[in-house]
Amino acid sequence: MAAIDVAGYVADLKEHCVDHGFHVHDERHFVETYSLRQMWEVDLHPEEGCGGPLDLHLTLDVEPRVLLDFEDAVATLTDDQDPPDDYHFPLTFTWALPPLPQSPDLLRVQLDLVQISGADLPVEVSAIDSFASALDQAERRLTVLARRSVSLTRVLKGEELLCDVFDRCAAVSRCLLEYADQWLA
Repeated sequence: MAAIDVAGYVADLKEHCVDHGFHVHDERHFVETYSLRQMWEVDLHPEEGCGGPLDLHLTLDVEPRVLLDFEDAVATLTDDQDPPDDYHFPLTFTWALPPLPQSPDLLRVQLDLVQISGADLPVEVSAIDSFASALDQAERRLTVLARRSVSLTRVLKGEELLCDVFDRCAAVSRCLLEYADQWLA
């Protein structure tokens, strides 16, 4: 018997996203046949951004060795013991916008988002300039990335709800939606 129902946890994450003002649009589950590594991807966006330019992509990466080690640790415990908090899965939030005609100042965007996301959810801002041909003007695409670790011990105990993380993600999303009006004009 598995110590953690990962699929159930992902379903709980999606419900929790809805509770924090997001619409969930799609979910994908990938299993790598060689290593049995799994990845859950959830596409969502803030309620106020329906039909808007902003996409938010949540990814939970399940490393089978971490899960098996955690299950081994749980199997050796008595009923009143908690496993050590040494087992984690990476959770990644990726915001993406379409090509931006008005190129933003990346440092300004980074500084503004850091004030919103705080130290618990550090964000990384990047842009890619692409050229369809040598004669075309560059198209700039902005991506914002945040990473968080999910504690398997807290998932087992039902304590890994990530309320603060989803509140911060909603605030980052609202900020990017406000900026998108200027950048896409």
